[in-house]
Amino acid sequence: MFGFGTSQAVKRQGPRGSFDPWLLVALIGLASVGLVMVTSSSIAVADSNHQGAFYYLKKDVLFLSLGVLAAGVAMRTELKLLEKNAFPLLALAFALLLAVFVPHFGMRLNGARRWLNLAVTSFQPVEAVKLILVVYMASYLVRRRDSIETEFLGLIKPLMVAGILVVLLLLQPDFGSAMLVITVTIGMVWLGGARPVYLCGMGLPLMPLLYMAATGESYRMKRLTSFMNPWEHPFTDGFQLTQSLMAIGRGEWTGVGLGSSVLKLSYLPEAHTDFIFAVIGEELGLIGIVLVMGLFALAVGRGLAMGLKGVEVGQRFAGYVAFGVSLMLAMQAIVSVGVNLGALPTKGLTLPLISYGGSSMALTCAMAGVLLRATWEINRALDARQMAKRMPEAVAAADANDAVRQHEAVAA
Repeated sequence: MFGFGTSQAVKRQGPRGSFDPWLLVALIGLASVGLVMVTSSSIAVADSNHQGAFYYLKKDVLFLSLGVLAAGVAMRTELKLLEKNAFPLLALAFALLLAVFVPHFGMRLNGARRWLNLAVTSFQPVEAVKLILVVYMASYLVRRRDSIETEFLGLIKPLMVAGILVVLLLLQPDFGSAMLVITVTIGMVWLGGARPVYLCGMGLPLMPLLYMAATGESYRMKRLTSFMNPWEHPFTDGFQLTQSLMAIGRGEWTGVGLGSSVLKLSYLPEAHTDFIFAVIGEELGLIGIVLVMGLFALAVGRGLAMGLKGVEVGQRFAGYVAFGVSLMLAMQAIVSVGVNLGALPTKGLTLPLISYGGSSMALTCAMAGVLLRATWEINRALDARQMAKRMPEAVAAADANDAVRQHEAVAA
């Protein structure tokens, strides 16, 4: 009796999951920096629009709160539910991107149809599409692992799906998000085991099409050429970049001080959204820049590392989700920072978890929640593996102890 009970007690100790602590610290750090910098960079804009100095802070807190709620739901949702509904979610992604073209429902702002009118607020569908793309790609890589690794045709379907999404994004137009979709798709397929020669074979024919898309509109061509020498036209095509470079240059090593930026005072356009990194550079200097980039590096590094562990322990869907979300955060941060530093042409991509934006903040938090859930399930699988190794020894030791106690009881 004693032996049976003890052995069962050992067996009942199930594997435990845990969220990656360093990833959690990095994500909270980025959101905290974002809250502070949105406040600092938006006061002048809100005041000039007679909205009250803390108008954007209040809205950012609301969006962040909704994002934290979405992240909490995602962290408690089994990934198998997302995997099971990958196809309905993909259909939803197509529907959302098509909905922006519906009169009165889709909104045209600054010459682009990228928003949906939800009566009380507006919503940018591409932010949800980014997460849906990662979920669908992860499910495809799990289902078609063998064909991805060994067959050229295994790449056709995921790249066709990405291609349709890209076409819909270019019609809005949203060239930055289109390039993000292509890059993350190729990155996930490569991490999923596709041969580089196959990827090159698929990518080379697309190069002329990408070139035509990039140069087909005059404003895109101006962006591609003006960033190379923004000082040639500092008050027209190069205005945003020259102001950004001056802001970062003023910051030097330690910055001019939190709240003391000059360029945010109606000189630097979109100071609290697309060019918030320039305000960080001006007010916090190189120290602030290194801090932000370090937090992104930590978040992305931990996400990729957990993805590798997930594939290793058989949690392939969780691993591929970790890959995809990490790549999405990394590429968007690289583009945003590159634009602010003049290393890349101007694109309308926010700095994840830092820039002001309702759809971006809420859905990026949800994406972060899915990433954290992936780390939880991967850690649970790792714990199960360790338990499997320890179980025979633990059961044997427990049975031996019980036998000793029974022998002592009989002798007494």
